[in-house]
Amino acid sequence: MTALTLSTAAAPGLRADAIVIGVAKGAKGPVVAPGAEAVDKAYDGKLAGVLETLGASGAEGEMTKLPAPSGFKAPLVLAVGLGAVPAKDADYDTESLRKAAGVAARALAGTKKAAFALPLTDAADAGAIGEGALLGAYSFDAYKDNGKDPKAKNGKAPLAEVALLGGKPRDKAYKAAIERAAAVSEELNRARDLINTPPNDLNPEAFAAVAQAAAKEHGIKVQVLDVKALEKGGYGGILGVGAGSAAGPRLVKLSYTSSKAKKHLAFVGKGITYDSGGISLKPAGHNETMKCDMSGAATVFATVVAAARLGLEVNVTGWLALAENMPSGSATRPGDVLRMYSGKTVEVLNTDAEGRLVLADALWAASQEKPDAIVDVATLTGAMVLALGNRTFGIMGNDDAFRSALHEAAEEVGEPAWPMPLPEHLRKGMDSPTADLANMGERMGGGLVAGLFLREFVGEGITWAHLDIAGPAFNEGGPFGYTPKGGTGTAVRTLVRIAELTAAGDLG
Repeated sequence: MTALTLSTAAAPGLRADAIVIGVAKGAKGPVVAPGAEAVDKAYDGKLAGVLETLGASGAEGEMTKLPAPSGFKAPLVLAVGLGAVPAKDADYDTESLRKAAGVAARALAGTKKAAFALPLTDAADAGAIGEGALLGAYSFDAYKDNGKDPKAKNGKAPLAEVALLGGKPRDKAYKAAIERAAAVSEELNRARDLINTPPNDLNPEAFAAVAQAAAKEHGIKVQVLDVKALEKGGYGGILGVGAGSAAGPRLVKLSYTSSKAKKHLAFVGKGITYDSGGISLKPAGHNETMKCDMSGAATVFATVVAAARLGLEVNVTGWLALAENMPSGSATRPGDVLRMYSGKTVEVLNTDAEGRLVLADALWAASQEKPDAIVDVATLTGAMVLALGNRTFGIMGNDDAFRSALHEAAEEVGEPAWPMPLPEHLRKGMDSPTADLANMGERMGGGLVAGLFLREFVGEGITWAHLDIAGPAFNEGGPFGYTPKGGTGTAVRTLVRIAELTAAGDLG
């Protein structure tokens, strides 16, 4: 993991491999952002003109490299675009800083130390820059032969150290911001590792073992229900989905408790370690990235560990519903009826609508503890991707205020999200002549239908929300900002923020 430090050193005298500065897009050309005054002075105040000559505009995500001026101990200046210059008397928003730091950290793979001289006005800015740098430096190369260094990124090790210039090492708020950035980023990156791990190495049992090890390390209570325990408990949804695989399903419960907690949150994650579609086999071209179908469980796992590391004054329980959805002679068939943990029966019309089945059992299990709120997270429907694209997740729920709070938290931490409705007329499409309900309804509005299905398994009177992260959970395109190619760890920061707000008494 990249090291993160606060520094009061001046840019010219700091020994580093690069100085990172910000450049914004002004009305008449690039504008050097605050934090880079010493660098600009060394260019006789003409740095903006030099950057423009080199083609820089200040657009978000843009990078321009130039030799450091005479007298600097660092040989390189890396200018990163921040987007439009803020309005008069306004500061650069934290998400712009986070993205710029991520771009710089990724570009500086292979270097030992970089000094970030980005706009830094308070502890929140320091946290955002630190978070962006740590997330941007991420790489997953466990399965690549990189010669001497197995952790190398395309032959280059990730940036080893980031020094935030203008930081205040002795200031409690700054120190707390950096510590938070490190804890959240490290756990989010652990979620990315899990999402990127091939399914032949990450089946339900292996995932459960990872959770057990982390729980032991961070003082989290853990309970793992194996196939026998699931059968004894009547978890028909999880068992039905996992029936076709040689790797048996698991339900993992992670419990972080605080002696000062006044509220209890439950997070439920879909953990399909590989999704072939089952008997309703996915068509060619739709299987290759299905190792990511456990992203919801990875998100929940990372959130619980982050809450423990931060010592949040709220009780957080994570439920990981783990199964592998495979076709075989023992697999659940379309037309089969499953008796769920809640006692309700479900007619399975499509075995590729399996995520809602494992979540249903876990939601009912979470409801039995009567938490103050439940949030489930899942790569649930292609319909949500069609509706919101590849970078935005949908939020549904049974409480408009809670849904709004989740949306605000997501926007605050830089995770694009959008509130979605649960239209009552769509519920009728799941009526079944054989069972209490079917796992499929109307095709149009399929993402909302899935949300309505899940609502059936939330205990009465419990506030609940559903995050469908099918779009942003796995980035098949090129990296951008602090988001890598592959697993993204989306929604971890949203859930951590909700836990923080709940602990502070600012949420319900």
